[in-house]
Amino acid sequence: MIVDKPANWDDLSIQLKQLIQQDHLPATFFATVETYYLPLAAAIAKRQQQQGRCLLVAINGAQGTGKSTLAEFLQLLLELGFALPCAKFSLDDIYLTKAQRQSLAADVHPLLATRGVPGTHDLALGQATIDALCGAAGAVAIPKFDKAQDDRSPQSLWPQFDAPAKVILVEGWCMSAAPEADPATLRSPINTLERDEDPDACWRNYVNQQLQQDYRRFYQQMDLLVMLKAPSMECVGEWRTLQEVKMAKRLSAHHLGASAADLADEDWLDLPKTEATQGIMTKAQIQRFIMHYERLTRSMLQEMPARADVLFTINTDHEITGVHYDV
Repeated sequence: MIVDKPANWDDLSIQLKQLIQQDHLPATFFATVETYYLPLAAAIAKRQQQQGRCLLVAINGAQGTGKSTLAEFLQLLLELGFALPCAKFSLDDIYLTKAQRQSLAADVHPLLATRGVPGTHDLALGQATIDALCGAAGAVAIPKFDKAQDDRSPQSLWPQFDAPAKVILVEGWCMSAAPEADPATLRSPINTLERDEDPDACWRNYVNQQLQQDYRRFYQQMDLLVMLKAPSMECVGEWRTLQEVKMAKRLSAHHLGASAADLADEDWLDLPKTEATQGIMTKAQIQRFIMHYERLTRSMLQEMPARADVLFTINTDHEITGVHYDV
């Protein structure tokens, strides 16, 4: 899709390149912004103008596909290029607190102590955030979750947005996921976690029921579905491990000094835990963690491309190689 660049493109390009540098992306990433992100921003702006109200955009993609990066650049493009106040948050930021998940694990199933699957999010908080962002003028606190601590950040650390927003981007790995078409398929485990820790499919059925009920209602309000399609479940596992390595490096490097240069990527995950890194997972923990979302990820990779309004194809190097619009 070819679009006219905003009138202030030269100035906007400078800020986009600064963001690329800030996010430690290669300089060549600017071509991705021009070729793929800018046309999407233009399409979102057009839809918002047609609807004349706050536009809700769902961004779906497995771990490592670039959801957060896309949302970050879209926000800048929409606000500065198309004069549309744009707010964003992630499903990851509205996880239930650690205490709430532990209570859920005790009352429903032990696997619900682990964040990630439908049923472990505070959708009421997410809805209240959307309503406030679309509502009257004023500062709105946007929830923030600290993955290193595996708990919600103190509200004093939540970012502020000056409402009202004209566009809200909601990104998440299971954003707009559909429940199993045939619930009978839940009875057959697809990995050792399901086989050994959920033998009666209680956890699987609970997750599916959440998708059929509260999550369906939350997702139905979205006006546009953007999917970043990973090449395979195997790539998702590799990318999720890389995410954990990056977080471990960020939180641990200053403690290690020069010795950090001698560490291979996999070694960062097995360092002794500090207060700052207590939530970092080991390699074994990551492998188990991935099994929690394997079923739903495989399902989305199969069925969601046909219903996405905008479908980006991602290769094994995390690069966008194609896009299809159905809007």
